[in-house]
Formats: sequence, structure tokens, C-alpha cells
Amino acid sequence: MPDDTHRFGDDRLTVTVSAHGAELCGLRDAGGGEWLWHAGPEWPRHAPILFPIVGRLPGDVLRHAGRAHRLTQHGFARDRRFTWVRRNGTGCALRLGDDEATRAAYPFAFALEVEWAVAGGALSCTVTVLNPGREVLPFLLGGHPAFAWPLPGTASAEGHSIAFPGVEALSARRLTGGLLDGVETIPLRNGVLPLEPSLFEKDAIVLQDFRPRELRYIAPGAALEMRWEGYSDFGLWSKPGASFLCLEPWCGTAAPLGWDGEFLERPGLTILAPGHSRRFRWEVRPERSLY
Repeated sequence: MPDDTHRFGDDRLTVTVSAHGAELCGLRDAGGGEWLWHAGPEWPRHAPILFPIVGRLPGDVLRHAGRAHRLTQHGFARDRRFTWVRRNGTGCALRLGDDEATRAAYPFAFALEVEWAVAGGALSCTVTVLNPGREVLPFLLGGHPAFAWPLPGTASAEGHSIAFPGVEALSARRLTGGLLDGVETIPLRNGVLPLEPSLFEKDAIVLQDFRPRELRYIAPGAALEMRWEGYSDFGLWSKPGASFLCLEPWCGTAAPLGWDGEFLERPGLTILAPGHSRRFRWEVRPERSLY
């Protein structure tokens, strides 16, 4: 249905957002290059919003106040239809609130507001989590945008890398069965991580309390600059053989292997008091030699 998507932009970017999951599903530059993964069969999503958890809980069960609730990987926001709040030529805003279905999986009152905007050739995503209830609101939140690998206008997936300013090595957590496991040190070359499919043979690279809050995804003739605020953690992910790279600002990560308890005691939670809110933002700026 036409009402399910909104297209907007400026003279450098054309963006498409869907009401389903408030998901970004198109990011095209002035030369016609598509920077976003096309949601192919290897992974049928573009850029889901992860809420109220990032990653998994043991057995996909949320335990709270003596009850067990089934809450699957990355939560439910990515599979819910948001309500349009505003749509115009340079952006849009959408909202999701709790209802009977969400409370069966996640017994908390919440509101999730997502704003997409284009300005000066950059796309931003601002997410605000609000607690309209009378009890505390525990949550995790993440962005999961998948960008093209290879980047538009580049000849192949070879020669791509990520530059992390001021970082000498990555202290990465790995996943076992979707849960946070051991620590691995990944060396960088002058702050640069060369990208190879083998990096993701052990699933995602999870960077906890990752300080730079910015990076550049680089290839010959193209680059994507990303900045974020409010998010404490970061994830890198791809599937070996698939033509995408996920750059994921997170506030919280998957549950640690071996932990299985009351949700309010889960490591890495953000807890909002009644009537309070918290804002998170990430921004990307695509650059090609055609500019």
C-alpha cells in the first residue's frame, strides 16, 4: 500500500522509509547508487530497529515478577507497524506504543518515537524511548542498518575497510548461540580494519563501551561516514558470501552466556523512571567521487 512507505530527500540523497518497523529501506545517491542492502534471501531485512532487546535472551524468555514471557531475538519493534506522525519532503516521524500483544512478550508500558531526516547530504535517525507508565522501563535499543558491500561505484568487495579514529585494536566479544561469550583482540593497521568475509565466521563482532562514536567505511572511490550519540556499544556483522555490512550502534548487547535471571537484573539494561525519556541518534554521510 502507498501509505506504508514515504520517500524524501535533498539534491544528494533519496531516502525511503517503511511504516513496517519504521525501517529504512532505500538510500540512493544523486548518481543512482544504492547504499543500502537490498534485503535479499541471505538476510531479508534492510535496517531494522532493535527494541526492547538487542540480541537474545536465554531460551528467548524474559523473566519478570515470577512470570516467563516469550521474547525472541532483537525484540518485536522491527516486526510491528508504526503510526505516521509526520511526513514531509525532508523526513518523517513514526511512533509505536505498547498494546496487548507487546505486553504479552514485554510487560512494560513504553512509547518508541523514530525520526528520519535528510540535511546537507546526510541521513539521520533519531530514536526517543519514553516511559508513560507508573513503573520503571527497562530496555535495550539498537540500530541495525545493512550497507552495500561492495559500496556503490566500486569494482568488487575487495579493498574495503573501516577506519576507527584513535583506535589501535578492537577488544571484541563474540557470540555462542546468540549469547555473549569470550573476548577476542582484533588488531588494526593504523586504526584501519581491512574487511574480509572470514571476520564474521564467528558471527557478529561486538564492541562494548566503544568510545570513538564514529567511523568511516571506506573503499576505492567511495566512503560512508557514520557518527552516533547515546549508544554505548557497537556491532559489526555480515554473512560470509553475502553482499552487505551491518554497522550497528547499540545501547546494550546480547545477554551473557550463562546468565538467566530476572530481566530487571540483566546486564547492560537502560532503566527509565516513570515520565522520563531518552534520546539516541545516528547519522551517515555517503561520499562518492562523482561528488
